[in-house]
Amino acid sequence: MVNASLKKGSFLTALVTALLLMFSSFFSPIAEASQTKGQKVVSYAQKYEGSPFKYGGTTPKGFDASGYTQFVYKNAINTKIPRTSADQYKVGKSVTLSQLQPGDLVFYKTNGKTVSFVAIYIGNQKFIGATSNGVKVQSMKLSYWKDKYVGAKRIIK
Repeated sequence: MVNASLKKGSFLTALVTALLLMFSSFFSPIAEASQTKGQKVVSYAQKYEGSPFKYGGTTPKGFDASGYTQFVYKNAINTKIPRTSADQYKVGKSVTLSQLQPGDLVFYKTNGKTVSFVAIYIGNQKFIGATSNGVKVQSMKLSYWKDKYVGAKRIIK
């Protein structure tokens, strides 16, 4: 009789534990919901790492720099930004290098004359952007990028 009570008690404990675990997943916070808009932009941008470069490209079949940032902002956080790098540089709030946050746009003069390249800051002095070799993560510390840096803008409010 004692054995039957123990088995019944163990079964009930296991059942209650299983039910609690099952229902706790319905009420636990979802990681995506706690992401900032900047983190959403970065997460979405990273999904397209490796996509090919295409001059004038605005889709995962092929991106140019500003086509990529425009695509990411529209699809990650439903925010419309201008089409070209130069026009994207005209919007948002200017931020210094020390103020950069994930999701900010970073701008470069790769043609030596005007703003001609834009990418998305991901943190740790790195950005992701559609380079001539496709969508890649790059270090802002590389001399190539340091020499051509123009500034950064915060589009996300």
